[in-house]
Amino acid sequence: MSEFNWCHGPKCHTHHTQDRIRGVKGSKVLRTKKVAQTSWNVNNMYSHFCSQGCWNDFAYANWNEFINLHPRNEPLETPIDVVKEQTTDWRGQPYIQTKIIPCDNIDNGS
Repeated sequence: MSEFNWCHGPKCHTHHTQDRIRGVKGSKVLRTKKVAQTSWNVNNMYSHFCSQGCWNDFAYANWNEFINLHPRNEPLETPIDVVKEQTTDWRGQPYIQTKIIPCDNIDNGS
C-alpha cells in the first residue's frame, strides 16, 4: 500500500493555498494535495480527500452516478417497539412520553 493517495476532489488543484504551489519561477502550478495514509484515516473519507470541502465537491459532481450504481427500489425498515410511559415534567405535571425502542424482532401475536 502506498503511503499517500492523491486527493480525489475535482477542484482540489484550483484552491489557492501555499501548500499546493509547485514548480520553479516562471512555471509554477497549483497541484492536488497528497493525503497521507495513517491509522487515523484508514477506511474513511479522509483516506482519499484532503478536506470535507473536497469530499463535498466530489459528492456533488458524482451523486447521480452513485444513485445509478446503487438504486433503492424499496424502503428500508427497522423493527421497533413503541412504549408509552407516564412521567412528570420539571413542574411536577404528569404527561405521557412516547419512546421508540429498536428491537431484534416484532412479535405481532399471529
